[in-house]
Order: sequence, then structure tokens, then C-alpha cells
Amino acid sequence: MHKALLMEADSCTGCHQCEMMCSYGKVGVFNPAKSVIEITIFEGGAANVPSTCSQCEQAWCMVVCPVEAITLNPATGATEIAADRCVGCKVCTIACPFGAINYDPDSGVVSKCDLCGG
Repeated sequence: MHKALLMEADSCTGCHQCEMMCSYGKVGVFNPAKSVIEITIFEGGAANVPSTCSQCEQAWCMVVCPVEAITLNPATGATEIAADRCVGCKVCTIACPFGAINYDPDSGVVSKCDLCGG
């Protein structure tokens, strides 16, 4: 069974706290640019839409990865990126229909939500 984070757009205030905590948990810095959660705030504050990887059952990112750096973790149900295998080609970023995979120019690899390990 695949798991995913449930994002409640109706409850989102656009405060970016989730982005800050995500970046801190992932890379140890409070920087929304390093988060794998993204808050889209529509002009005028009409709506705030949080999004992240939906852990697709048919994970196109995993299918297209030329070095098999993206795998399914059977314990957590999350697709995970092995940074030591990723070559930074960004093919997975193109294949993801939700734009949920980000390239980090500082590390030269991509990142996505891995459900914080389960």
C-alpha cells in the first residue's frame, strides 16, 4: 500500500511553516527553497495550495531514471532517491506529472518527498 502526505488546502494559511520544517528535516537548514513541500499562494490570497510528491502507484520518475536511483521502499511505501546513485540528469523532473521532484544545484542531485522515512 502506498502512503502519501495529505495536504489540506482549506486549512493552509500560507505561513510556509511546513516548508521550513521540511527543509530542516531534509538538509538541516530552515530554507523553503530546500523543501520538498511547496506552497503556491495565488494572487490576492484567494487560495493557498500546498503540494508534494503524491507517491504515485505508477511512479514515472522511477520508470525513466537511467541509473535506477529512484526505488520503492517496501517498508514505507515511498519512492526514494539514492543521492549517491543520482547523476543529476533531471529526466525524472520532466517525467513527474506533478512537478514534485526538485533539482538542487548545490548538491547536483534531485530530491523529493520520502515521507520522512515512513
